[in-house]
Amino acid sequence: MKRFFYLCIIAFLAVFTSVAQTAGDVQKQVKEDFVPNIMNQPGQQYPMVNSEGYARFRIVAPEAKSVVVSLGLGGRGGTVLQKDEKGVWTGTTEGPMDPGFHYYHITIDGGVFNDPGTHNYFGSCRWESGIEIPAPDQDFYALRTDIPHGAVQEVLYYSKSQGKMQTAMVYLPPTYGKLVKGKQERFPVLYLQHGWGENETSWSRQGHAGIIMDNLIADGKVEPFIIVMAYGLTNNVKFGTIGSFTAKEFEAVLVDELVPFIDANYLTKADKWHRAMAGLSMGGIETKLITLRRPEVFGYWGLLSGGQYMPEEIKDPKAVRMIFESCGSKERPDGIRNSIDALKAAGFNAHGFISEGTAHEFLTWRRSLREMAPLLFK
Repeated sequence: MKRFFYLCIIAFLAVFTSVAQTAGDVQKQVKEDFVPNIMNQPGQQYPMVNSEGYARFRIVAPEAKSVVVSLGLGGRGGTVLQKDEKGVWTGTTEGPMDPGFHYYHITIDGGVFNDPGTHNYFGSCRWESGIEIPAPDQDFYALRTDIPHGAVQEVLYYSKSQGKMQTAMVYLPPTYGKLVKGKQERFPVLYLQHGWGENETSWSRQGHAGIIMDNLIADGKVEPFIIVMAYGLTNNVKFGTIGSFTAKEFEAVLVDELVPFIDANYLTKADKWHRAMAGLSMGGIETKLITLRRPEVFGYWGLLSGGQYMPEEIKDPKAVRMIFESCGSKERPDGIRNSIDALKAAGFNAHGFISEGTAHEFLTWRRSLREMAPLLFK
């Protein structure tokens, strides 16, 4: 597990890190069809992206001596911006970035800042700037005007094991609360976990989980279900200690406190065959640990860039109705393929998905949710 965790972090760093290069050199190589990043704040032109996947940045800092844009978890490396005579710093990434969402921040003379041009998203244990590189298949997470939309609620619940209030985000499908043949419909629930450095807001904001579900439901590809996104108590885990990580603290919060709270306060189908757990990266590690220890709670299991199950780890083959595993093609796809083959050979209903051209990043996980959702609660 320790080796897997480090491989995930290394992959996350490697994919998004840009090598320093002057803006003038880059501009000779790229297509000049830049448009504002769709995640920009109102009225802000920068950062910009082009059709080839390059990103361009602009920072006004007349007194600064150095401005570097750092992309990816931890911000190693970056794109060095160049200053003009008016004190405006600009620069373009050395090469095209993977499509989809990326975290980044600005380092000005050694100080770390967020880009005032774009919105902030929780990652790397802090609120980071976010940029969206257009993807060829982005329609599945596009906000459509021609369909009904559900709602994402922020809920507070008391955690006795933590001794304090906790926050969760709850996606409710468009038909939630409406009468069907004179009765209120009840829904299955997916408990969907974020990765290290993120929190309960990550799946709904940068992951677009609610929008993806709205689109799938409208297209008739899934039956409506609720998604619960909780903070997984991951961000106090330090490098070098992952081998001792058990997820038992979060297990107490999730299984003994949050699940009963959701069942008591929402229109759920409150049994294991209408309850699923899945997670990305470290949330996948949590999912694996908890589902193997508490198979009586969840009937569907999903690991998104979060490791693999092997048949010998599952004590009762009848404890799970479907296992889903995924990763990006730039991660370790053979691990997914080998695991799925072994699970299928042992008689499990197992499905694997490889996101082509992506790594340990949110487009991998958005695509994974799109592929996993229709397989749940069958």
